[in-house]
Amino acid sequence: MSRKLFVFAMVTLAAVALASPLHAQEAAAAGAPAARNVVAQWSIITGGFALAFAAAFGALGQAKGLSAAVEGIARNPSAAGEIRGNLILGLVLIESLVIYVLLIALILFFVVPF
Repeated sequence: MSRKLFVFAMVTLAAVALASPLHAQEAAAAGAPAARNVVAQWSIITGGFALAFAAAFGALGQAKGLSAAVEGIARNPSAAGEIRGNLILGLVLIESLVIYVLLIALILFFVVPF
């Protein structure tokens, strides 16, 4: 699984690296006013990627935490209350990070001028 994730990350990085010069040439050909448009486009793309990564890895973190909590409760049922409290606190903190990324993406979308 680790190898598949590494290959996916490298392919994604290569695709972004190969697409970047295309946008730079387009902005240089259009002149200075188009530079603001390119910044707006990149802010939308950046916000989208940030949301995708935050949602994906937030979900993975929540799944791993839930799995560990259920396993802990199965091993020691008398500690279920304490484990459940810590689980809810951890899930809330993970979800708050995803919401912060959503807030930043919305700021990038609405504040950056087109």
